[in-house]
Amino acid sequence: MKKQYVILGLLLAGCLNFVQAQFTLDGEFRPRTEYRNGFGSLIADDADAGYGISTRIRLNAGYEIDAYKFYVSFQDILVWGENRQILPYDQNNSFAVFQAWAEINLGSGWSTKLGRQVLSYDDQRILGGLDWAQQGRNHDAALIKYKKDKFLIDVAFAFNQDYSNPTGFQSVGTAYNTTGFFSYKTMQYAYLKQAWENFSGSLLLMNNGFQEFDTNDNPDGVSNLQTLGTHLNYNKGSFGLAANAFVQTGKRQNEIDVKGAYLLGLDLTYKASDKVKLGAGLEIISGNDADPGETGAFFPLYGTNHKFNGFMDYFYVGNHGNSVGLFDIHASANFTLSETSSLMVKALNFSGEQELPSGEKSLGTEIDLVFKKKFKGYALVAGYSHMFPSDGMYELKGITEDAASNTQNWAWAMLVLKPKFLNGTK
Repeated sequence: MKKQYVILGLLLAGCLNFVQAQFTLDGEFRPRTEYRNGFGSLIADDADAGYGISTRIRLNAGYEIDAYKFYVSFQDILVWGENRQILPYDQNNSFAVFQAWAEINLGSGWSTKLGRQVLSYDDQRILGGLDWAQQGRNHDAALIKYKKDKFLIDVAFAFNQDYSNPTGFQSVGTAYNTTGFFSYKTMQYAYLKQAWENFSGSLLLMNNGFQEFDTNDNPDGVSNLQTLGTHLNYNKGSFGLAANAFVQTGKRQNEIDVKGAYLLGLDLTYKASDKVKLGAGLEIISGNDADPGETGAFFPLYGTNHKFNGFMDYFYVGNHGNSVGLFDIHASANFTLSETSSLMVKALNFSGEQELPSGEKSLGTEIDLVFKKKFKGYALVAGYSHMFPSDGMYELKGITEDAASNTQNWAWAMLVLKPKFLNGTK
């Protein structure tokens, strides 16, 4: 019943504030069906393909006056059939507050944004909202923001804590027991961006602190990992260019020294006509060539990694975190089929940035197709991907070619509805 009360309260608040024309209320309904026969990793020949349907539901409310902005977003992720009939509760406990923040206007271009929020910059390579994932990605953070003309700077701070012991702060201390997927105890970053007529450049300096524990599971300090780099973007006429250059140093989780880790990316685009846009690029991500206790492997941390290195998520999506790195060469074509439909075709060739133990580097080729069709008030998006693995991919994923299925593919279709219930303006 708590969910119903939350929704009813939001609707009532929307009606009361609509008179002042400063309140917005919108939603999202996004069911997606997937056929997985090699998504994320090579599937064995004797394994059955996966198939299922999930739905993301969101209700978003915003309120704005001159002094501040307020925003809250509730979401639930439903997998069809996960709850038995007449079950009185949500079995997977997926209902959550996705965003809840306030941005206070401090004057003269300054503001501060506090609370649970999406942190997304540039092409989302290091920090992104991960909107493809039904659950998305958010952070609990405090930002100090400044913007004037085409220059902006964000400075962020985060301190994460889980009060697993209810007796009080003194007995709990500040140990952070949440681990995995680079869950940080502390984060600080500065992001600066300057734009000109045809060119923009940004600089990111970020530190993440990871809680460490001794052999008896007692808190044992914090490992700090620094990520520094730039994103450059140039557009003029039919040509576009985007580049990334990042390095990592310091210590990863489990006090592993990071030395010489880097990511370099370059993408070119050309608008051949009003209906055809071509692209080509490459990305090099360093792998682990260091001694035990050290690593030279770069990991793109909190970005929208599904957007990069193939949609089948073989690399850097909860995997490939301390491996041979990656050399990704890709080409794409985007076709505008009509005013309401488009088709994207992309080919990617993968190699290890370093050799595998066998001396092999070639990993394979992936083909991605995505079709989009807009209707009145909603959209349909569908995709198909096929992996053509090389010898190195079998070695990397730990399965022999004979044991693997001859077909490694993935198909999906998604319906997207984003109703606007109230849309007030000042």
